[in-house]
Amino acid sequence: MKAIVFTEYGSPDVLQFKEVANPTPKENEVLIKVHAVATNAADWHLMRADPFPVRFMLGLFKPKYNILGIDVAGRVEAVGKKVTQFKVGDEVFGDLSRCGFGGFAEYACATEEFLALKPTNMSFEQAAAVPTAGVTALAGLRDKGQIKAGQKVLINGASGGVGTFAVQIAKSFGAHVTGVCSTRNLDMVRSIGADEVIDYTKENFTQKGQKYDLILAANGYHSIWDYKRVLTPTGRYAMTGGANAQMFQALTLGPLISMMGSQKMGNTAWSPNQKDLLVMKELLEAGKVTPVIDRHYPFSQTADAMRYLEAGAKGKVVITVVA
Repeated sequence: MKAIVFTEYGSPDVLQFKEVANPTPKENEVLIKVHAVATNAADWHLMRADPFPVRFMLGLFKPKYNILGIDVAGRVEAVGKKVTQFKVGDEVFGDLSRCGFGGFAEYACATEEFLALKPTNMSFEQAAAVPTAGVTALAGLRDKGQIKAGQKVLINGASGGVGTFAVQIAKSFGAHVTGVCSTRNLDMVRSIGADEVIDYTKENFTQKGQKYDLILAANGYHSIWDYKRVLTPTGRYAMTGGANAQMFQALTLGPLISMMGSQKMGNTAWSPNQKDLLVMKELLEAGKVTPVIDRHYPFSQTADAMRYLEAGAKGKVVITVVA
């Protein structure tokens, strides 16, 4: 099969379009013929080994896994003897991050607990855009944020992969949503349901005097103390991405702040699972959420797709493996 392989850490230049052996599914795995795969920030973090501690988990001097790619959609080609939920021919989508990655390839293996049947109203490209970003946004709002109807919710980084899902998911819960993004993305964020938009190049939402019941930080940077100041007395702050300083503060200071008062602050752990994939499937099939795809790339141009992602895509960047 054809695959995008990397044997050393670095820029997208390390990605090679090569012929490799097909994977063989284990008894509890499904073999997927990949039709589409989405790029994620996690892919380029792993590609560059940035931040450095990534090396302690995935290879100190060279990558432990040579094929990146987390979010896939495709057809089941074969199933292991212990697989009970899927059969050959099923159209599926899912997250390979707990299965050794491997989505940048014509075939990939995954255990069934990280897969679900593809939404009936979605193309393979649309479905591939969902698993990591959609489930992360859902967990941040529902689990960490404990979102409720009627709340004032702010999404910092509303035009990114997680942010575009977060805006729509928050609206599906009945929240009043404010999206923070750059000038060029204001109309897009409005179009997916934001009640208000703030152009961060012109305004600082932490200095406007508005209080929010829930803030999801999917990108950018503000001090955790700035976020705390614009939360209501019982407000919640969930961090899912952004600058290293923003992530560090959420991980270290968030739990301490939460222990000292009624405001709750911290990070949202990325935790792929079938249950949340099925929740996303319901939202997609009900028309409450639609993936925002910035650009499509052919499989042979995966390195270019990664370059574009790093440059600051809006929504998702998706690669078509089978045209």
